[in-house]
Amino acid sequence: MAIVEVTIVPLGTGSPSVSHYVAEVHKVLEQAPEPVKFQLTPMSTIIEGDLNDLLAVIRRMHEVPFGKGAERVSTSIRIDDRRDKPSTMESKLQSVKDKL
Repeated sequence: MAIVEVTIVPLGTGSPSVSHYVAEVHKVLEQAPEPVKFQLTPMSTIIEGDLNDLLAVIRRMHEVPFGKGAERVSTSIRIDDRRDKPSTMESKLQSVKDKL
């Protein structure tokens, strides 16, 4: 189980607003096969699941802005791939909350 933070930024769109691109990218996540979980945040999207599945989903997400007319797309990915014990978005948050 991996947790991945992904940010996809279309460049050269002629507008500083990218929310319509984000909404279209989000639709790819809604159609992703289970058990991919996701959480939209103000600055990125966090997804959780099998790393191979996540990388395939990210590839599809990366293509969305091109399909909407963007000529350049910058995608940033941070991967948390913990193998000593199961790790989820919820368990990571709970671990911090337990220490507060």
